[in-house]
Amino acid sequence: MTTAHPEKTRAPATPPPAEAASPARAVGSWFATLREALDRPLTSYYLLMGASALLLTIGLIMVLSASSVYSYKVFDDSYSIVRRQLLWVLIGLPCAWVASRLSHRWIRRLAYPGFSISLVLLLLTALFGVSRNGNTNWLGVGPIVIQPSEIAKLALILWAAHVYAHKDRRLTNLHQIMVPVVPGMLVATGLVVFGRDLGTALVLFAILLGMLWVVGAPARFFAFCLSLVSVGAIFLASTDSERLNRITNFADPFKDYHDAGWQPAHGLYALSTGGWFGQGIGASQQKWGDLPEAHTDFIFAVLGEELGLVGTMLVIGLFLTIAYAALRTARVTADPFVRYASFGIVVWLLGQMIINVGMVLALLPVIGIPLPLVSYGGSALLPSLVALGLLIGFARREPEAARALAQRKKVRSAGLSAGRVS
Repeated sequence: MTTAHPEKTRAPATPPPAEAASPARAVGSWFATLREALDRPLTSYYLLMGASALLLTIGLIMVLSASSVYSYKVFDDSYSIVRRQLLWVLIGLPCAWVASRLSHRWIRRLAYPGFSISLVLLLLTALFGVSRNGNTNWLGVGPIVIQPSEIAKLALILWAAHVYAHKDRRLTNLHQIMVPVVPGMLVATGLVVFGRDLGTALVLFAILLGMLWVVGAPARFFAFCLSLVSVGAIFLASTDSERLNRITNFADPFKDYHDAGWQPAHGLYALSTGGWFGQGIGASQQKWGDLPEAHTDFIFAVLGEELGLVGTMLVIGLFLTIAYAALRTARVTADPFVRYASFGIVVWLLGQMIINVGMVLALLPVIGIPLPLVSYGGSALLPSLVALGLLIGFARREPEAARALAQRKKVRSAGLSAGRVS
């Protein structure tokens, strides 16, 4: 006699959660597409071109807005300062184009002459320079006034990169790392310190540390250098009452609101007023006289007030894009000069941006550092454009990038030929 067992019911298979998996799949697909785009040979070239062009455009717009009130008060013309900046851009763009076309051999030939000329200009500035805001960092001949320390930044990077590239196989020796780069750059930094320009001196010192790091200097050397520069900065600050007030009050600018804290406090007012999306281009209130140096050192505050957090993050993101593209070029290149020069330029531009933004956010003392490509000033703009031109040239000369560009030219020429025949 058989006993009937109840039939076991099998649970229906659960269908895959298509709706839940779809966003994950979409994100994965997006990342795969992004990775594929970043792996293309011309990625660095286009990122450098695009980010530089956007920063330059934003800079011109912000100089126009931030300087309009000051320009009208001083020159009776709201467009006087932006016209000068536009003239520097028109001069700088051909210089950047030429720099992007120069061969590495010619750039390296210019390294020692550029280094020598920059030292002479720094010496002349220290002895016969023009003082502005307590710093003797300008050199004038008739109506022409330049800031040699801005030229020296690029010249020192190219000289150090040339020396290290020549010694590339001997850089396991500390003596080869130190001589002659460290003494040469310390002489240049000392001349800048003699002119009481502590901010530029710190940028030059940061460039030196960056170059030493990329060639593999030992860690104990960095600890010694940082200790030395900290002691030196404290000593220099203690000998100048104005600089000491700036350094001691930067963390709380409202403590000395009507004196040393006036500029950083109004910079914070500008940023807080901007909110997420800003008050709109031209709508800044702080540029009407409350914020000193609105179109130079504190242009980032006006940018934050008019374009908001979104605008400030866009500018910072563009600088990071330039750094990423340049370091990507430095990583894949077989030329040590390109590697060292690219890294030095990144340390310069990115470090100066961080210092400038830190000043405006009251995270660092106000030490008079402009925002590259955005702040007003031809002496700072021209070397920055030439440096970017060099980076673009490095990126387009990489073997895979050069082949891709040659292939595109061939395809374009074939298309034009076909069009003429038809």
